[in-house]
Amino acid sequence: MSAPRLRIGGRAFAQIAQYHPELTALRRDLHAHPELGFQEVYTSARVKEALKLCGVDEIHDGIGRTGVVAVVRGRGHSSGSMVGLRADMDALPMVEHNEFGWKSCKSGLMHGCGHDGHTAMLIGAARYLAQTRNFDGTAVLVFQPGEEGYAGARAMIEDGLFERFPVQSIFAMHNWPALPPGTVGLSPGPMMAAADRITIDITGRGGHGAHPYQAVDVVLAAAHIITAAQSIVARNVRAMDSAVLSLCAMQAGDLGAFSVLPDKARLVGTVRTFKPEVQEMVEKRLKEMCSAVALGLGATATVQYERIYPATINTESEALFAAQVAESLVGGDHVVRDLEPSMGAEDFAFMLQLKPGAYLRLGQGGAASGGTLHSSRYDFNDEILPLGAALHASLIEQAMPLPAAE
Repeated sequence: MSAPRLRIGGRAFAQIAQYHPELTALRRDLHAHPELGFQEVYTSARVKEALKLCGVDEIHDGIGRTGVVAVVRGRGHSSGSMVGLRADMDALPMVEHNEFGWKSCKSGLMHGCGHDGHTAMLIGAARYLAQTRNFDGTAVLVFQPGEEGYAGARAMIEDGLFERFPVQSIFAMHNWPALPPGTVGLSPGPMMAAADRITIDITGRGGHGAHPYQAVDVVLAAAHIITAAQSIVARNVRAMDSAVLSLCAMQAGDLGAFSVLPDKARLVGTVRTFKPEVQEMVEKRLKEMCSAVALGLGATATVQYERIYPATINTESEALFAAQVAESLVGGDHVVRDLEPSMGAEDFAFMLQLKPGAYLRLGQGGAASGGTLHSSRYDFNDEILPLGAALHASLIEQAMPLPAAE
């Protein structure tokens, strides 16, 4: 992957570009030492060490277990404003198939989503902001644990994040291989879907495969439920709305017992939606459908519906502001203001439920050659580290500009 082929403006980028070698070294060290959610002991220590070297004003750890928050005060303080920036730190439980020198040194763990790069970019912003302080207010830099399914954002909030650091708005960004390096994408409104986990337990009566009339076949019931479940989105969700219902795993019986009908089956899957009313409708219809289909075949079915992450919804004014900031760096031709929402999920949503803000995508390329997120051969594109850091820093400077006299 090559460096962005465009001219990047702004004093923040020019200065942060000088940190590129150090940011790359930090990012690759974090990549080599991946940690799961709430286990980011090494990562948090490296973050705190780097923040001390950056010269930030305050460092707070242990927020949301392994989370870290840094505070940088601007040269001016008349506005009383406080703006937050967030980066996630955790890795994924997957095997890495790369062969470069900084590949994971932990079997079965990998930075397959680029959180190592997100962390390094926010460190770069911290260094620049602490050195220059060209803003009027306070910058709050949030290094969040446990984004990958652990709801680390919610843990930090429950641990008093916004009471201790009452930001007026908060921003986050995620690398995006489907966009070219140097391109920024976002949209007012939905950016990521709500993610729900569904577990369907089917109970019948076991028996001999040669005498199914003496049993209540849960495998048959499960098959009918799998088929019928696909009608919920197709026949209940308006075409202009979006929803996905996927049953992704089934467990029933013993593969070695080819003639034994089991008495229990379990289906596991996910529902993705953007609108609360669609989410509620899908949950209601799924429970009704599973019960009815199972009953029609003599079995019973129960549905456990867990709401894991809410939808990630950008507030309009903050999304428009973030797009303007991005334009000041890369130009209007390299900012996508109407980026198509993803049916993936992101726990930054918990922060956006409480604070105005925006979630941005920073292009890094690589998707065409298989370098997609959560791929065993994924690696963060180090060439975009200065741009990501400069975008973070510019959000702070332009959200809280110094008075003209200063």
